[in-house]
Amino acid sequence: MTIHRSSEDYLEMILMIREQKGYVRSIDVAQALNVTKPSVSVAMKKLRENGYITFDKDNFILLSVPGEKVARHMYERHKVLSALLIRLGVSEDVAREDACKIEHDISDETFDAICRYVQGK
Repeated sequence: MTIHRSSEDYLEMILMIREQKGYVRSIDVAQALNVTKPSVSVAMKKLRENGYITFDKDNFILLSVPGEKVARHMYERHKVLSALLIRLGVSEDVAREDACKIEHDISDETFDAICRYVQGK
Protein backbone atom coordinates (compact mmCIF):
# COMPACT_ATOMS: atom_id res chain seq x y z
CA MET A 1 0.00 0.00 0.00
CA THR A 2 1.25 3.48 -0.86
CA ILE A 3 1.39 5.87 2.07
CA HIS A 4 1.06 9.60 1.57
CA ARG A 5 3.65 12.15 2.62
CA SER A 6 1.33 13.70 5.23
CA SER A 7 0.70 10.28 6.77
CA GLU A 8 4.45 9.71 6.99
CA ASP A 9 4.79 13.08 8.74
CA TYR A 10 2.07 12.21 11.25
CA LEU A 11 3.58 8.79 11.99
CA GLU A 12 7.07 10.23 12.37
CA MET A 13 5.77 12.92 14.73
CA ILE A 14 3.87 10.36 16.80
CA LEU A 15 7.13 8.45 17.25
CA MET A 16 9.07 11.60 18.13
CA ILE A 17 6.48 12.71 20.70
CA ARG A 18 6.32 9.22 22.22
CA GLU A 19 10.11 9.17 22.60
CA GLN A 20 10.01 12.58 24.26
CA LYS A 21 6.95 12.25 26.50
CA GLY A 22 6.26 8.52 26.73
CA TYR A 23 2.71 8.99 25.44
CA VAL A 24 0.96 10.75 22.57
CA ARG A 25 -2.29 12.68 22.52
CA SER A 26 -3.95 14.24 19.49
CA ILE A 27 -3.36 17.71 20.91
CA ASP A 28 0.38 16.97 21.12
CA VAL A 29 0.43 16.08 17.44
CA ALA A 30 -1.57 19.18 16.51
CA GLN A 31 0.82 21.45 18.42
CA ALA A 32 3.96 19.75 17.09
CA LEU A 33 2.83 19.91 13.46
CA ASN A 34 1.16 23.31 13.86
CA VAL A 35 -2.18 22.04 12.55
CA THR A 36 -5.70 22.14 13.95
CA LYS A 37 -7.11 19.44 16.21
CA PRO A 38 -9.85 18.65 13.64
CA SER A 39 -7.12 18.08 11.02
CA VAL A 40 -5.39 15.67 13.39
CA SER A 41 -8.69 13.88 14.06
CA VAL A 42 -9.23 13.30 10.33
CA ALA A 43 -5.64 12.11 9.89
CA MET A 44 -5.82 9.78 12.91
CA LYS A 45 -9.05 8.28 11.60
CA LYS A 46 -7.36 7.48 8.26
CA LEU A 47 -4.25 6.11 9.95
CA ARG A 48 -6.38 3.92 12.22
CA GLU A 49 -8.50 2.66 9.30
CA ASN A 50 -5.31 1.78 7.40
CA GLY A 51 -3.87 -0.10 10.38
CA TYR A 52 -1.02 2.29 11.24
CA ILE A 53 -2.24 3.35 14.70
CA THR A 54 -4.55 2.31 17.49
CA PHE A 55 -5.81 4.05 20.61
CA ASP A 56 -5.55 2.74 24.15
CA LYS A 57 -8.26 2.97 26.82
CA ASP A 58 -7.06 6.48 27.76
CA ASN A 59 -7.26 7.58 24.11
CA PHE A 60 -3.48 7.82 23.75
CA ILE A 61 -2.21 7.16 20.24
CA LEU A 62 -0.21 3.96 19.73
CA LEU A 63 1.73 2.94 16.64
CA SER A 64 0.90 -0.49 15.24
CA VAL A 65 3.74 -2.65 13.89
CA PRO A 66 3.33 -1.25 10.34
CA GLY A 67 2.99 2.30 11.72
CA GLU A 68 6.13 1.88 13.82
CA LYS A 69 8.01 0.62 10.76
CA VAL A 70 7.06 3.64 8.64
CA ALA A 71 7.71 6.07 11.50
CA ARG A 72 11.18 4.66 12.24
CA HIS A 73 12.06 4.63 8.54
CA MET A 74 11.15 8.31 8.16
CA TYR A 75 12.75 9.34 11.47
CA GLU A 76 16.03 7.63 10.56
CA ARG A 77 16.07 9.44 7.23
CA HIS A 78 15.31 12.71 8.98
CA LYS A 79 18.13 12.32 11.50
CA VAL A 80 20.75 11.32 8.92
CA LEU A 81 19.79 14.04 6.45
CA SER A 82 19.65 16.71 9.18
CA ALA A 83 23.07 15.68 10.45
CA LEU A 84 24.53 15.77 6.94
CA LEU A 85 23.12 19.21 6.20
CA ILE A 86 24.37 20.58 9.53
CA ARG A 87 27.80 19.08 8.82
CA LEU A 88 27.75 20.91 5.47
CA GLY A 89 27.23 24.19 7.30
CA VAL A 90 23.45 24.60 7.10
CA SER A 91 21.90 26.08 10.25
CA GLU A 92 20.14 23.57 12.49
CA ASP A 93 16.63 24.98 11.91
CA VAL A 94 17.02 25.08 8.13
CA ALA A 95 18.67 21.64 8.10
CA ARG A 96 15.73 20.08 9.96
CA GLU A 97 13.19 21.83 7.73
CA ASP A 98 14.97 20.77 4.55
CA ALA A 99 15.47 17.22 5.83
CA CYS A 100 11.67 17.00 6.24
CA LYS A 101 11.27 17.84 2.57
CA ILE A 102 14.04 15.57 1.29
CA GLU A 103 13.24 12.51 3.41
CA HIS A 104 10.04 11.78 1.49
CA ASP A 105 11.39 12.01 -2.02
CA ILE A 106 14.87 10.53 -1.88
CA SER A 107 15.30 6.97 -3.17
CA ASP A 108 16.53 4.14 -0.95
CA GLU A 109 19.61 3.85 -3.18
CA THR A 110 20.52 7.51 -2.70
CA PHE A 111 19.79 7.40 1.02
CA ASP A 112 21.98 4.30 1.43
CA ALA A 113 24.79 6.08 -0.45
CA ILE A 114 24.43 9.09 1.88
CA CYS A 115 24.61 6.80 4.90
CA ARG A 116 27.78 5.16 3.56
CA TYR A 117 29.27 8.61 2.89
CA VAL A 118 28.41 9.90 6.35
CA GLN A 119 29.89 6.77 7.94
CA GLY A 120 33.04 7.16 5.82
CA LYS A 121 32.65 3.85 3.97
